[in-house]
Amino acid sequence: MAAARLHVSLATPDASITATRGLGAWLQRAAPVSARGDVSIAVVSDRRMRALNRQFRGQDVATDVLSFQATHMPGVSSFLGDIVIASGVATRQAREAGHPVSTELKVLALHGLLHLLGYDHDLDDGKMARTEARLRKKAGLREGLIERRR
Repeated sequence: MAAARLHVSLATPDASITATRGLGAWLQRAAPVSARGDVSIAVVSDRRMRALNRQFRGQDVATDVLSFQATHMPGVSSFLGDIVIASGVATRQAREAGHPVSTELKVLALHGLLHLLGYDHDLDDGKMARTEARLRKKAGLREGLIERRR
């Protein structure tokens, strides 16, 4: 029997972040067909993101998105990992890009998911950039995170 498709759960400690509505369902539709398993997305404060980035990457700054791949034994769990998005950074980036915060959250969630699936834009000779571009176009996003950073 084939594994179930992608399932996304969303945690927003700040319930006032209405831009997250529909984000999980959108990511399920936008994900690569091969994506299987469970993913959680947390939208956190910039302060919390800065602490996570300092703890796990040694960088004392709030970044936009972090992905934490699950460590599991084959056959034991379908959990792929966590995607963490900084709400303030996402809001500022949305303003700079000229689109709604909900669109920026989609850009960041898709980028984070690709990292959970093993892509690494720093090491893969453009494979993640090409995949992100294909998926974002299919999902109706104008630009992706990798294009902006070039």
